[in-house]
Amino acid sequence: MLLLRRCHSLTRFGHLNTQRHQVAPAVASCAVRLWSSSSEDQRWYQRAHRPSWRHALAGLLAGTGAVLVYGLHHHKAEQEDTITVQTLEKTSALPIFSQEEVTSHRSLEDGVWVTYKGGVYDITEFVAMHPGGDKILLAAGGALEPFWALYAVHNQEHVLEMLSEYKVGELRAEDLKKQQAVQTLDPYSSDPERHPVLRVNNLKPFNAEPPPEILSDSFITPSAIFFKRNHLPVPRVDPASYQLHVEGLPGVLTLSLEDLKTRFPKHTVTATLQCAGNRRSEMNQVKQVKGLNWGIAAISNATWGGARLRDVLLAAGYGPEVAQRAFHVQFEGLDKDITGTTYGASIPLNKAVSEEGDVLLAYEMNGEDLPADHGYPVRVVVPGTVGARNVKWLGKIIVSAEESSSHWQQNDYKGFSPGTDWDTVDFKSAPAIQELPIQSAITTPADGAVVNRSLEEVTVKGYAWSGGGREVVRVDVSMDGGKTWQVAQLRSSEKGQAPEPSPPPGRAWAWKLWELTAPLPPEAQELEIVCKAVDNSYNMQPDTVPPIWNLRGVLSNAWHRVKVNIRED
Repeated sequence: MLLLRRCHSLTRFGHLNTQRHQVAPAVASCAVRLWSSSSEDQRWYQRAHRPSWRHALAGLLAGTGAVLVYGLHHHKAEQEDTITVQTLEKTSALPIFSQEEVTSHRSLEDGVWVTYKGGVYDITEFVAMHPGGDKILLAAGGALEPFWALYAVHNQEHVLEMLSEYKVGELRAEDLKKQQAVQTLDPYSSDPERHPVLRVNNLKPFNAEPPPEILSDSFITPSAIFFKRNHLPVPRVDPASYQLHVEGLPGVLTLSLEDLKTRFPKHTVTATLQCAGNRRSEMNQVKQVKGLNWGIAAISNATWGGARLRDVLLAAGYGPEVAQRAFHVQFEGLDKDITGTTYGASIPLNKAVSEEGDVLLAYEMNGEDLPADHGYPVRVVVPGTVGARNVKWLGKIIVSAEESSSHWQQNDYKGFSPGTDWDTVDFKSAPAIQELPIQSAITTPADGAVVNRSLEEVTVKGYAWSGGGREVVRVDVSMDGGKTWQVAQLRSSEKGQAPEPSPPPGRAWAWKLWELTAPLPPEAQELEIVCKAVDNSYNMQPDTVPPIWNLRGVLSNAWHRVKVNIRED
């Protein structure tokens, strides 16, 4: 597929000066690959029905028969299949383009070209498949480096391999020198320091989770090890000049941090936040998805303090007449991409204004100012709702008839059928995730752990939580892969403290920690420990991952399983 696409790209050049661009060797290298085309390549060729493509392909095949015969005669099939992208690029003399030529390809009509580390890439065909939507067009006609410095999640091997499929040439040496002379500032250079115990999934933007074995040590997760999910660089916000703008209501309201703290009663809520991609790694074991490879610890619990969103909206003029025309509350963060586009999300208006919704404009976390990674100076905390709607570094609130138009509301954080892939997905056909489903996981022992027979028993610990304020009422644990079950002991407070009373119905925002100590079966050499939780609506976790697999790897909540080996003394 790689070189077939390159041949396709070469046919777009028109009448090139072959001495300058050195097309012939590139064509030859394409031809060597054609005989081993996969069925996917053949289907792609059938779709490429334009006359210019057919004529070019016919000429290519006619003019390179000797190369094909030579390759077959010397039995190069196995060797050819193992040639790497890097080797091909070194041996392929691709055309040389000026920056001016690259810049002229900045639209789908003219083609979308970009440069990366001196290479020129025609990504026109990829634009429609880009998981980040049309943001990829921001780099059209120019260099990818400044954008990938911001969206550093691209700096992964599989992304670079994908990009290499679209390489059509090299950038002229003098233009490459000019690019290199322009020093790109690292937008993440002012990010805060992080605790070294965190397991990093991505450095820029920073995404990390705590080790599972310490996650369940505390009912309240210490801020330093609370999982961190950033989409963009952490903004530096001066609390003295901070302003929060509220729009879409009869009154115009702009609030300082001091206003939030003094004009509105302080309210505290203990609430669990969970990333939509928590436990995505288990979906990757079924079939690869696109997204950070989160383990089981992209979830944490904290006590948040701040002003009720309801109180702020009432102060801005919210009333019954607004409810007749508006259905959503949008949030915009102060974290921005290279174009100034901010992170955004929205929640239903009825959640925002409900006295039972407990939505906060939080300025405290665990009794202290919000840490920088968690939204200082103000963030939204939407209890019972997916972490993506809990917008950090809050700058603007908009009461609207429409959902947020943000990419993260419209084209991400949605669930789909296991049969939906990136060629067929229609993000408009699915609702944005709000409340999350019932969830539980085993934090200790870890998968692959060893238990000594002399201990005679094993203690299993974990967490359980359900979205929408539904209370976890039971966690079942099996030591034999789900054949038999025992009920774990639930905990809703720190060890040694009196248990918290059950919250009002629909307002169980915090997780429950659980524990079970069970005897080791006398003959067993291995245990398959399984957990599943049940909430007060009797929602239960599905038993396996395949039926809930989806292309973004979100909403992963199947029974959690770990295998433990028993060592004889």
